[in-house]
Amino acid sequence: MLGLAILTILLAFAFTFTNGFQDASSIAATFIASRSATPKTGMLLVAAMSFFGVLLGGSAVAFTLAGLVTVSSGPQELIIIFAAMVTATVWNIVTGRIGLPASSTHSLVGGLAGAGIAAAGTGSILWGAEELLGPAHELTGITKILFFFIISLVIGFAGSFLMHRATGILLRNARRTANRSIIALNWCAAALMAFFNAANDSQKQLGLIAMVLVSSGLALTPEVPLWARLVSAVLLALGTVSGGWRIMHTLGRRIFRIEPIHSFDSQVFSASSLALSTIAGAPVSSTQVITMSVLGVGAADNPRKVTWDVGWHILTAMLVTIPATMIIAGFLFVILSPLLGV
Repeated sequence: MLGLAILTILLAFAFTFTNGFQDASSIAATFIASRSATPKTGMLLVAAMSFFGVLLGGSAVAFTLAGLVTVSSGPQELIIIFAAMVTATVWNIVTGRIGLPASSTHSLVGGLAGAGIAAAGTGSILWGAEELLGPAHELTGITKILFFFIISLVIGFAGSFLMHRATGILLRNARRTANRSIIALNWCAAALMAFFNAANDSQKQLGLIAMVLVSSGLALTPEVPLWARLVSAVLLALGTVSGGWRIMHTLGRRIFRIEPIHSFDSQVFSASSLALSTIAGAPVSSTQVITMSVLGVGAADNPRKVTWDVGWHILTAMLVTIPATMIIAGFLFVILSPLLGV
């Protein structure tokens, strides 16, 4: 199974690269669409901060994802991870090519859950319902991920809505030259957003790599090695500068016309949300956070100018991602298991 372990690790790195244009490019969408930066400089800033975010990010999110499926360490666990990685990577590529900002986080969660159920039944999945209803009221597993999914949708929209209303009041008598200061602040906000996104985003793949190393006998404990962080940091940065232009167009131009202040309000709130989620060990989607913050800012500015159909289209993709990837990964495990003698 050493060959499968190596292939799965390589696939995890490929998934990291696709995340570069699926999630990290979404960060640059409002930044560039607001004309706060050119496409080249904007993407380079996001790529650089993404690199450091991977290197300096913690491991709380990685351990949350690694604990979702409980099966005996060995070939079966390797196939589960492999099926989840194949499903999530293909989902990233397909949704990226059609310009749909779907959640790479939820595609990976759905892939793990679907393959885990196919391998060992529903009891192998840490749903988190019992822990939440128990004496400790612990938020964990799938329940924790879904909780932050809902909270990020609600808070992402409402928070950015209120923030934009507040900045609108503060800047109502400001001169046009105030845009220069806003653009400068936009650079800081975009840098923070890129850093915290990478810190949260990369841990999903790194957690699975740690699981693969233990399952294949290459490591005794599920710890993230430095070499894996370095490779992921490089690939996420390269993925950022190599694509994602369709997604940037969807988020940055098709919802409503974005000005520097819109971008600033959206980026500040999104960065704060991602930072808190990373500290809490919750894997969330930057695409999801940014989409809702852009809609919130647009609604606060002028709801009649917002193309709501785009927002609903994106939300539909988010809601479909987990069940769709569960089904795909489950079928993939059923196909691969007998072929690999498990």
